[in-house]
This record gives sequence, structure tokens and C-alpha cells, in this order.
Amino acid sequence: MKTDVIIIGGGLAGMVCALELLDRNLNVVLLDRRDEKSLGGLARWAMGGLFYVDSPFQRKAKIKDSPELALSDWLSYAEFEPGDDLPRAWAEQYVHRCTEEVYEWLKPKGVKYVPSVQWLERGLEQRGNSVPRFHVVWGAGHGLVQALKKNLYQHPRFGQLKMLFQHKATELIRSNGRVSGVQVLNELQNEAFELEASAVIIAAGGITGDVEVVKRNWYAPWGKAPEDLLSGSHLQANGEIHGVAQRAGAHITHLDKQWNYAAGVHHPDAEHGRHGLSVIPPKSALWLNWRGERIGPRPLVAGYDTRYLVERICQEEKTYTWQVLNRKIALKELAVSGSAYNDALREQRTLAFIGNLLFGNRSLLDTLSTRCPDVLMAHSVEELSGKMNALTGDAAVDAARLRATLESWDREVAKGDASSDEQMQLLARLREYSGDRMRMAGPQPILDPDAGPLIAIREFILTRKSLGGIQTDLQSRVLQPDGQPIAGLFAVGEAAGFGGGGIHGRRALEGTFLGNCVFTSRIAVKSLT
Repeated sequence: MKTDVIIIGGGLAGMVCALELLDRNLNVVLLDRRDEKSLGGLARWAMGGLFYVDSPFQRKAKIKDSPELALSDWLSYAEFEPGDDLPRAWAEQYVHRCTEEVYEWLKPKGVKYVPSVQWLERGLEQRGNSVPRFHVVWGAGHGLVQALKKNLYQHPRFGQLKMLFQHKATELIRSNGRVSGVQVLNELQNEAFELEASAVIIAAGGITGDVEVVKRNWYAPWGKAPEDLLSGSHLQANGEIHGVAQRAGAHITHLDKQWNYAAGVHHPDAEHGRHGLSVIPPKSALWLNWRGERIGPRPLVAGYDTRYLVERICQEEKTYTWQVLNRKIALKELAVSGSAYNDALREQRTLAFIGNLLFGNRSLLDTLSTRCPDVLMAHSVEELSGKMNALTGDAAVDAARLRATLESWDREVAKGDASSDEQMQLLARLREYSGDRMRMAGPQPILDPDAGPLIAIREFILTRKSLGGIQTDLQSRVLQPDGQPIAGLFAVGEAAGFGGGGIHGRRALEGTFLGNCVFTSRIAVKSLT
């Protein structure tokens, strides 16, 4: 079989490539290991946030932003290492062009946004986002994928696209000094064949679907990887495509840079045995270690530095943690990162979405408390500690110690602005921005009898995104270890470390995952045509 371009991977990046190639009147074959209903890949599960700079939404909200400020924030947060010239150059390119190349490109395709721009990853020791930049798609990641899928299936040249699902790229074919095709395995029929093309684009994601691969590439300064990792990705994101690319001469880099979350729970609708769901940690909860003791000296609070949360938890003797709160806090602050269980957002039901913001997401709390084994509810500290110990099969949480911890915290809450507790100060800073304030409870004692029952959430580190991958130049061409491009071979999205084999450095400013799937894909197609 011959075609103009082969795309390996049917996630967001692969879909963008397909649309752009059809616009240029090219014939395309798209390979994906999953079935057709999974088109869109991990983006279907995502929260659907995109990082834009000086966007119409920011300007309307009088948020002053600029590429210069965004780049300064990015470089501070990334802490690029010597030799990271390409990742840094990709970062500079993205902040200067993301609003034009991503926002403006998606707009006519029917992608809309929640009006309030969210402020994530503000940073602790390292400055993160100085201003809000996280633009949530109306419909979440599911809505983003559905919009692009509609454009793809209704494209006037859709007949020039052949999608082969449950097909695996096993090797790249090289001839006359360039990549000229792909060896393919039809996994349904166990039949192998070859595809020929003028160019091949790798858009097949990262390594975080296989926790054993993640462990082998764990960031060495953190020591041994946690044994109880959960995966927030799909099983096919297992790094095999990186091996395929490497055998064809590609340089693979920065696989120890990963974007993991600190608050994973076992997925109520798991697709595989280690499948986790990413809880957005309730900020007004107390974050405790495996013994039910407050983690310190710096308290853990979401919204500032996700990498710090993971790093700090990895220093504990056991790497599962607890968040303790009450129903009143949970209704206002408990959320999950992604399309799952965010029904009102995913289904674009405006009144229900506003109702959840104002009165709390009762459906989500009911679902997690009844279907997720990691979410416990009780009417007393003694009952709660008993359930926590029963879940873990030990007696690690002492009821008296837990009560003393909660009472001490409640005294700090009662002090209000006079409290010297760092968590109280961090919460106060978050409430200064209306976009955060509307999603947070007011200062609320946990042991308030009118705010119960009490809730404990057992949380694990959850793998999510690979920040490293196949190294590419600023044209999305795959590079060899000597820095020379491999003719005919391109890599985009997570497979390319979202650009250059590691555009984020050590930390990601959120919204730059989906954004760079679109951005790198558009650049690749411009380059090869």
C-alpha cells in the first residue's frame, strides 16, 4: 500500500495532522492500536485546558499577559539543564505563537471555552504562572476531540484518509537515506504488511500507560519509584514507539522527566488493573501521610507546584497519602481532572454547570463515595480512623492523634487572617483571584458538626504525561544523536516530549500538553509540505 503520509497514532496530535494534510490535498493513512471509538486518545479523558498568552478571554478579564512574561515564567518553572537548547527554543516559539497557531486555528472548528480563565501552577520555590492562562474547553477534552472529529469526518477530502484501527507500527522502513514507510501488524488478524509513504509522522503518545516503564525511567534524585503507582493513561502508551524510532536512528531524551499527579485514586470504571483517576486535591482539606500525620514542614496545597507535591510524597516511608475534609468542603472543592464524572461540563449543560459551581457537585461526591474504594465517609474521628485502617489492613492511623491534628487545624481556621499557618496563608492567596474563589469553600473547620460527615481520601501518585521523548528540531523533524534530521520522519505531541524532546524541562505550566499537540502537529505538516 502506498500513500503520501503515514500518521502513527490517532490521538489529538494525529487528528490535527490528518486535518492539516487533508487541507493540503494529500492522501493519508492513520494507524492506531485502539478501536475507532478511542479516536482522540488520552485527550478524550483530559480536562481540556489550553495555555494561551494574551488571549481574548484574558483581555476581557483585564488579565495583562505577554509572550515576554509567559516565557519568563516558563523558563523559571522549567529549570532547563545545560544542553536543553532545543526544548528552550520550542518553549519560546510556543509562547509567542500559541494564541495565533492554536486558539485561532481551533476557533472556526467549533471549539469554545468556559469564560473564566483558571490559574494553575503558580509555583513555590520556582515562579510558575504569574497570571491565569488555563483556558478550559466547553465540553472538556471530550468536547475538544468531538469538535475535531466532526471536522475530520465532514472534511470534503475525507475519502483521502484511510484509518487503520487496531494496527501497530512495528518498524520504520529506511531506503536511500530516508524513512520511506512503516512495517505494520494488523493485531486483529495477526497479519503483517508494509506501507510506503513520502513522510511518516509519529504521534503515538508517551510511556505513562505502563507503570513498569515509568519506574525504569524514574527521576533518579527521587530514589526508587513508588511500588503502588497508578496509571492515568491507556495501556498502549507504553513507549514501544520510542523503541521503533530509536532503531531507525532517532535520539530519545529526557524520559526521566514525567508529569505525574499526587492525588490518584482507583478508577471506578477502570479500563485496566492499574487505572487511576486524577482527583483535583481539595485545597481546604488537610493532607496527611500514611500514619494520618500532617505532612510538613511545608504543608501540601494544590494549585502551586504539582511536581513539589509528588517529590515531597516520595520522601515518605509509604507513598500513599490521605486528605481529610468534610462534606461541606468536598461539595465545593472536590473535583476530578478530566472528562470523567464532570458530566455538566462534558455534556455542555450550562445550568447544571453553574449549579455545581454554586451549590456543589453532589453527583460527583456520591459517585466517588459509593464506587471508589479510596473515598471513605464517617460520622466521627474514631469511625473514620477505623475505616482508614481497615482499608490499608493495619493500625497506622491513631484516632487520638488524628483528632488532635484536626483540632489543631480548626483552631488555625478560627484565627482567620491572624493565623501564621502556611496553609492558611496559601489558601488566602488563592482566594484573592475570583476564578479560584468561586471553586473554594470559605474558611471551614473540618470538625464542624454541621458540615459532616467526615471524609478521608486515600491518594496515590498517578502517572499522566511524559515530558521527554523523541528529539525534534523546530520543524518537528526527528533528529539523530548527532543532531542531524532523519529525512522523511517527523514526531509531534507527547511522542516528541511536546516539542524538542522535552519542551517543559522539569515542570509543566498545564494547558501546554494539548496546546503543544496542536502546535507541533501544525508545524510538522507545514514542514513536510
